[in-house]
Amino acid sequence: METLFVYLLVGAVAGTIAGLFGVGGGLIIVPALVLVFTTMGISPEILTHMAVGTSLATIVITSISSVRTHHQKAAVDWRVFWVMTPGILLGSWVGGITAERLSGAWLQLFIGIFAIVMAVRMWLSGLHHGGGSEGSGTLPGPPVLMTAGGVIGWVSAIFGIGGGALTVPFLSRCRVNMQRAIATSAACGLPIAIAGALSFSVQGWDNTLLPRWSSGYIYWPAFFGIVLASTFFARFGAILAHRFPARLLKHGFAALLCVIGFRFIWLNIGRFL
Repeated sequence: METLFVYLLVGAVAGTIAGLFGVGGGLIIVPALVLVFTTMGISPEILTHMAVGTSLATIVITSISSVRTHHQKAAVDWRVFWVMTPGILLGSWVGGITAERLSGAWLQLFIGIFAIVMAVRMWLSGLHHGGGSEGSGTLPGPPVLMTAGGVIGWVSAIFGIGGGALTVPFLSRCRVNMQRAIATSAACGLPIAIAGALSFSVQGWDNTLLPRWSSGYIYWPAFFGIVLASTFFARFGAILAHRFPARLLKHGFAALLCVIGFRFIWLNIGRFL
């Protein structure tokens, strides 16, 4: 019961931050689970992989709710979604294979660097009218969209995220307006999470270091606790978001990502020196 409470707390924090800052919870769930799994005594060689795989599994559930909401508002560009999806599925599956080839220390190091890159990008976007070049380009053809989907799926699966931090900027630099870019990105998060979670499950299936209640690198007690709490607290975070200035929220989340990133880098960089 104590362990379940911890996972409920992780889900509550991840859901609140996701609703508050308008981002997927993966960037919070993965570092939080790394910390929890470390205290549980799970092997350092697999705990990061378990954190990423479990995060992707939770995103499957949260994505379904998000996609339904965006679809009801007719905001999803389904043509773009279906063209990108084959690349997304392949890229996400390969992302799980790529992560399996990395040691836990290397994976944490890359996650730390990615978190800092995302933080810097948020700060820079805040300096340029809070957004970027929405709709300033043209939508590329199917080969480019599928390739972009593959790259987005691959990176997202490695880091245990739904891909919004990559898909939204890509689509907004094409002819897709921001509202449809966000909605389409939410839809793309579903195949990313499904293929990525399945890949992590398969890659870790025969690992002898796994704890009970695991299916490969997906740890079900953490999955259920996070899903139960994050869905409710995401709405709470969205309510809070309307009470704070957008610029303050963006900079606050960027600062949090920097703290997470530097912590992961600091804990692991010494192992390679």
